[in-house]
Amino acid sequence: MKLDKEEKNILDKYEKGEIKTRKPSRNEIEKIKSAARNTFKKDRRITIRLYDHDLKGIQKKAMEMGIPYQTLISGMIHRYVEGDLVETKRAKSSPNTD
Repeated sequence: MKLDKEEKNILDKYEKGEIKTRKPSRNEIEKIKSAARNTFKKDRRITIRLYDHDLKGIQKKAMEMGIPYQTLISGMIHRYVEGDLVETKRAKSSPNTD
């Protein structure tokens, strides 16, 4: 496994005994569990209207990926909100000069 610079630094310090691990407290474990539950909790339902062509395209792509199309839509929205899905600028077509 390839480690980045920070990971290598941590591993080196751990192996030299400069870093000690400890068992997390019950309170810390509960906070971690709560954060994990909330990360995957989908608690809002919405209704949207799509063009038939777009829905069929999404369903086709979801089928190819082996996931429900609602999961694909939710994932795309999440990626967009987090900044991982960005709009690409299309080159403007130049007028025909023939």
